[in-house]
Amino acid sequence: MSIFEVRGGKKLSGEIPPQGAKNEALQIISAVLLTAEEVLINNIPDITDVNLLIELLQEMNVKVNRINRNSCSFKADDVNVDYLQSSAFHTKSGRLRGSVMLAGPLLSRFKKAYLPKPGGDKIGRRRLDTHIIGFEKLGASFNYDDNTGFFKLEAEQLNGTFMLLDEPSVTGTANILMAATLANGTTTIYNAACEPYIQQLCKMLNRMGAKIEGVGSNMLLIQGVEKLKGTTHIMLPDMIEVGSFIGLAAMTQSEITIKNAGLKELGVIPEKFQLLGVKMNFINDDIHIPAQELYEIQTYLDGGILTVYDHPWPGFTPDLLSIVLVTALQAKGSVLIHQKMFESRLFFVDKLIEMGAQVILCDPHRAVVVGMERDKPLRGITMSSPDIRAGVALLIAALSASGKSTIQNIEQIDRGYQDIDGRLRSLGADIIRID
Repeated sequence: MSIFEVRGGKKLSGEIPPQGAKNEALQIISAVLLTAEEVLINNIPDITDVNLLIELLQEMNVKVNRINRNSCSFKADDVNVDYLQSSAFHTKSGRLRGSVMLAGPLLSRFKKAYLPKPGGDKIGRRRLDTHIIGFEKLGASFNYDDNTGFFKLEAEQLNGTFMLLDEPSVTGTANILMAATLANGTTTIYNAACEPYIQQLCKMLNRMGAKIEGVGSNMLLIQGVEKLKGTTHIMLPDMIEVGSFIGLAAMTQSEITIKNAGLKELGVIPEKFQLLGVKMNFINDDIHIPAQELYEIQTYLDGGILTVYDHPWPGFTPDLLSIVLVTALQAKGSVLIHQKMFESRLFFVDKLIEMGAQVILCDPHRAVVVGMERDKPLRGITMSSPDIRAGVALLIAALSASGKSTIQNIEQIDRGYQDIDGRLRSLGADIIRID
């Protein structure tokens, strides 16, 4: 177990590029199983969750060549499907939420797959219903094994069909989409997720020979093909990191430039931080955040208190609500944070209250932040990272606080952020990792 020791209250400065997108990586890397030809992927984030997925592929006999820290080639021409029944696969895949993304490609190409109960962090229930119902509509059958906690999926042949998803699940859409690429006939996925990560997956699959229409919309039409070929793919910058660095700059009163931020793919993310009063300059593909002594939360035109909530794309991503909440702590004004998707994601606010923040947790889904207007700084405490995003939110709070903070369970942060302590030190942060 490792910890971060942070001495806060320092203004930071400099340039920082975001890593490759974690949520895209889990889908794209799983898609290499759809072809026996080589696939080269660049801008891969060097983080725990992605590296675990790559290890899983290696143990399935996929040929992996780690060209450098952020580039990797894959060739799935001799996949050991029987490995899916091993205790090693059960153990490792059960630790990783992203392992569910292997099911669609495996079912499509090898006609069988195993789905573990979702692993990862504890932010609330993560249903697999959308995935399994979609696979069933394509012609697969499944059985659940109480002893292993795994769903076994099988299909003699997948056949295209029309389906209306019960929710626009990003992972569900990606999994069903990958399964449909090699199915007989045409599959229509309505109420599909349309996040940039799904668009990236569709573009990659089309380069591999798939026939997917409606990219960027909530209706995808997939004409099944016999086989797919290899390709080269570049990951987008991680939009969650971009939002995290915006919040970091605001909370620490720092001047930071986020290099190559992928502005065209950020959607409403910059706008939501601007509603908190954070100033930004957009220069080519960079975001420059000037140092601000104070920023003021906007109100609605009728004077009502601002509400920031998550919503399927092109709405605001739930992964940044923790960062928005922390950013509002030292603002002027108040804001209601409404986390609709996960019922446990706001429980980290008790640590912020212990640090001196003015936050009212209304229920598992809603919290009201009363900005302190820099009247007094947060104080350093000892705390533990409950999940990836809350962990970084607590880290931002610690960097803005007076005195020393200790953050435990930082393995959660490492799951989603590449060398975060090293990159923060390059901006002047006083942070050390203790193993």
